[in-house]
Amino acid sequence: MPVSRRNLLHSAARATGAALLADGAAGAQSLPDRKLKVIVTGGHPGDPEYGCGGTVARYTDLGHQVTLLYLNRGEKSCPESEADAARNVRVGEARHACEILKARAIFAGQCDGHAVVDAAHYQQFKELIEAERPDVLFTHWPIDGHRDHRAIAMMAYDAWLALGKRFAFYYYEVSDGEDTLMFPPTDFVDITATEPRKRQACYAHASQAPDKFYALQSQVSRFRGVESGYAQAEAYVRHAQSRQGLLP
Repeated sequence: MPVSRRNLLHSAARATGAALLADGAAGAQSLPDRKLKVIVTGGHPGDPEYGCGGTVARYTDLGHQVTLLYLNRGEKSCPESEADAARNVRVGEARHACEILKARAIFAGQCDGHAVVDAAHYQQFKELIEAERPDVLFTHWPIDGHRDHRAIAMMAYDAWLALGKRFAFYYYEVSDGEDTLMFPPTDFVDITATEPRKRQACYAHASQAPDKFYALQSQVSRFRGVESGYAQAEAYVRHAQSRQGLLP
């Protein structure tokens, strides 16, 4: 076969895919026998589902406990009571999405678009994470376009540092080109089998234009699949000092 740029690219893609498949298999074999506690933080209801929904489904299918921790409930003003919060449409959508993924929803109590990052909120967030005792934590890419994404990324990172880096720490991407830019993956998770449940969970957020945003996220997962040798994949950046071998 004559050597061409296309042939070279195809050969490189096949070699990279094979290597990543081998790495992924090794990572899956290194998961501990005990059940893990996983937290996926997100600025708003829907963010963890769009960025990590396929990975969450893989974890819960293996019997691990996953919590989706939302910085806010999606409202521009904070509710006056827990009863008011429970009536929020987006809270109901988040709980339904978590049921689909077999996960649990909790909320950090801030307000959409008005995230506060100060000493008191760093401490409050650290205590919330410490009480959950995670083995793995995922958070937004720290230079995402939305300020709430950047806020929770900063608080999650600070909590990881304050708690002695004792759990694995990963960044994820969401709505590439609109929120996440300049994202250089280090790890991939094959979501080919769990993508239908991810889609269901994202569409549970019916008030948030899922036809628009899921189409964009599907492009991302297919592209990450091309990179990693899977049909569809979710990509992550693992902190260089993070524990390894805890992805499903």
